[in-house]
Formats: sequence, C-alpha cells, structure tokens
Amino acid sequence: MVEKFLAEVLGTGALILLGDGVVAGVLLSKSKAQNSGWIVSTMAWAFAVFVGVIIAGPISGAHLNPAVTVGLAVNGATPWAEVPVYFAGEMLGAFIGAVLVFLHYYPHWEVTEDANLKLAVFCTAPAIRSTTWNFVSEVIGTFVLVFAIFAFAPMGSAAGLASLGALPVALVVLVIGLALGGTTGYAINPARDLGPRIAHWLLPIPGKRDPDWAYSWIPVVGPLVGGALAAVVYQVTFTNFMLK
Repeated sequence: MVEKFLAEVLGTGALILLGDGVVAGVLLSKSKAQNSGWIVSTMAWAFAVFVGVIIAGPISGAHLNPAVTVGLAVNGATPWAEVPVYFAGEMLGAFIGAVLVFLHYYPHWEVTEDANLKLAVFCTAPAIRSTTWNFVSEVIGTFVLVFAIFAFAPMGSAAGLASLGALPVALVVLVIGLALGGTTGYAINPARDLGPRIAHWLLPIPGKRDPDWAYSWIPVVGPLVGGALAAVVYQVTFTNFMLK
C-alpha cells in the first residue's frame, strides 16, 4: 500500500502539474501561450492524464481520481480498505502538483490583474451558475469516464485508468472535455479540483480572491456520484444481464 500511495501521489501530481499548467499558460498574463484557447487546454489535460497513467499505472493501476477509486470499490475491483490510501495519495498529489504550477509561473501572478483567472488556474467554475445543473454536468461527465473504464476491462480485472491503456484513456478524457466540458470545466475528479483549490487558498498568490467554497462541493460530490452510478449501471446492464 505504501507503493500504491506513492504511485498515486506521483501520478496525480504529474496530472495536475501538466493540467493546471496548461490552464496557467492559457490564462496568465505575459505567458507565451496566453489566449491559445479551449482546444489547447483540453488536449493538454488529456495528455496530462496520459502521463499520470504512464507513471502510476504499473504500481497502483493509476486511479488518479477518487471517483474512479469509488467506482472500482463499488464493484469490488478495489477493496474498500484500500480506498482511504488511494484518496490520500490522490489529494496529496493534486496539492503538490498545484504548488509546482504556482512556482513554475511565479512571475506571472503579479502581472495578472484578474483574480478570477488566477483561481481558474487551480480549480473549476461553472459557465452558468446553477447548483442543480452544474451537479448534473459533473455526474454525467464522470459517469462517461468510469463507465468507459469498465467497458474496456471486464469487471473485477479493472485496476484503474491504466486498465484502458494510457492512450485510450487520454482520448476518453479528451472527448469528455470537448463535448461536455463547456458547462463546468469538467472537473470529473474530486482531487483535481479540491487539492488545487486548497493550494490556492494557502499559497501567497498576489491579488487572489476567495476560493469559492460555496461551489467547491459540486466538483467533489458530483464526480463521486457519477463514478458510483457508472459502476452500478455497468454491473446491472453488462455483468448481470448482457454478459450472461
């Protein structure tokens, strides 16, 4: 479990370093990538997941995401006793990755005037604020991710994102971002949002705003519900019915 914990820390840390890193490049002032847009962001996030899977996959299965961990636990592929270890590794890795982004772009925080853009580097926010529909968006996006994991790997053998293979999982994340990400920024991962949001709160970022704690539960609870729901639906439709 120590090895799995460290693998999740390193894999999730790489995911957030590269994922939040592209957001910083696109949004922060005087970055050479400034204003390069949504396609650049979604592509980089997809391949950030690719890198995280490459790092953690052989050791922990590369969950990199508490929603994936919960989905696998619901269907018995991951023992519930291991869930807290995965959660801890994912959250710590996400926090560390966000701190590294802060350090990497250090001169750019001072010259970026918009506090909302600074927050957006670290965590998601809705395009149209609606508690119900923002929650639904996160459930649907995460459902697609976790259901794809089970579709690629038979129930019980799925270890995590690595069960898809690094490139297929990157493509799944890419299409989720392109097709479903416009509503909430597609957190689809509680650690990806909460760990960096806490980092934003703690780091000495010049001119920062509050971390929007009122919204912060949606990209945590929504993905957990989506992951668990995907596991249950796969169990009912494929394992208990279609595969008999």
